[in-house]
Amino acid sequence: MAEKGILNLKSLKEQVYEYLRDQLGRGELLPGSSINMDETSQKLGVSRTPLRDALLQLEMEGFVSILPRRGVIVNHLTLQDIKNYYEIVGALESAALIANFDEIKNTQIQKMHALNAEMKQAIDQNNFNLYYQKNLKFHDVFLNLCENKNLVKIVNTLKKSLYDFPRQEGFVKQWEQTSIHEHQELVRLIEKGKKQQASNYIRDVHWSYRVQEKFLKKYYKRAETASEKKD
Repeated sequence: MAEKGILNLKSLKEQVYEYLRDQLGRGELLPGSSINMDETSQKLGVSRTPLRDALLQLEMEGFVSILPRRGVIVNHLTLQDIKNYYEIVGALESAALIANFDEIKNTQIQKMHALNAEMKQAIDQNNFNLYYQKNLKFHDVFLNLCENKNLVKIVNTLKKSLYDFPRQEGFVKQWEQTSIHEHQELVRLIEKGKKQQASNYIRDVHWSYRVQEKFLKKYYKRAETASEKKD
């Protein structure tokens, strides 16, 4: 083991996973690059077993590919990936909203209003990181009511792929402002008790690749390039 090391002993596999996810998010491990298992295990002061287990989890989540004789390669995020993820997240959040609509009480509605107001304040201050955190919490208000934990896990994993793979430089302010207006409309529909309309709205507008495409292409410039190369 390395002296004190980068990791603690609480859960080696999870610690290695979190370390690699942080490296991906910060752009230290770029799409197309390889992960040297010997160097990484030595750097972290762990055996190959927790590293391999962490990489297997990252492969299942779509962040890396483990290839015979080529090692571990960090995947590219292409526009087709983004389109697919939007379709899946939209469908799942729509389903979660339908399934748990009657559990959304005034307490949850007021929390969504408050988070949306905090998102607006963050964007007015050009604080994208705070906006990002509040945005996730906004959606978690109704996702946390969902008893289908597998659904929630898939949604959270895909959002990590979209937002932290790696975190894009800068942001598209008009997109964030539009998203805040969409949140307002979603909450309005929920307040009115319009279950099906709210479910449709989050799938067909808020998570619609077609509706959001102009913003997505501005934000994911590297993904567009990777998509073209892939073709």
